[in-house]
Amino acid sequence: MGRCETCGNDYDKTFEIHRGQEVHTFDSFECAIHLMAPKCEHCGCRVLGHGVEVGEEIFCCANCSEAAGRSGIRDRVQLGSAELA
Repeated sequence: MGRCETCGNDYDKTFEIHRGQEVHTFDSFECAIHLMAPKCEHCGCRVLGHGVEVGEEIFCCANCSEAAGRSGIRDRVQLGSAELA
């Protein structure tokens, strides 16, 4: 049994996440996300996917990076059918 670092639950099905030299113990992915996922520099939501990075900053999307004054960031590029061929 282990104790979750986020909520303190003493649970028989805890798991560990290793990041670099750090080892963390959790009872759920929800608790792991709460503790480990980065926060968007603009809106504060947890970035669960790739997000967008501008230097050392991470944003959940290009819209938030632009709202924070960063320019030229795009979430994705849509190619026309000619470019896909």
